[in-house]
Amino acid sequence: MLYRMAADAVLAVHFAFIAYVVLGGLLVAAWPRTALVHLPAAAWGALIELSGRPCPLTSWENALRIRAGESGYGESFIEHYLLPVVYPGGLTRAHQLWRAGLVVAVNAAVYAWAIRRRRTRTR
Repeated sequence: MLYRMAADAVLAVHFAFIAYVVLGGLLVAAWPRTALVHLPAAAWGALIELSGRPCPLTSWENALRIRAGESGYGESFIEHYLLPVVYPGGLTRAHQLWRAGLVVAVNAAVYAWAIRRRRTRTR
């Protein structure tokens, strides 16, 4: 039971990290210094997708599930709602490249907007 809860917690952190990688640039508009944390996180997210390697959080979660005696995913609340987003069925290399491009494009647009907004405020 404890290992399953830990695996669910890792999955929730994984989902939150993905959301931060994709949308965290929005925080830069309000708090520019958050770029010091967001840029490395976004770079890591893009690198993982471009390299085709699994995220270490995936390995950690799977190890916890095995320790919990699970061979696959059950139907807990977190698994039911978050797994399809984090681990979509039919994930291909082309999908991974698309995801990496999306991360870079969204963040480039958000950072450009944040920089433009900051420059207009300081004038």
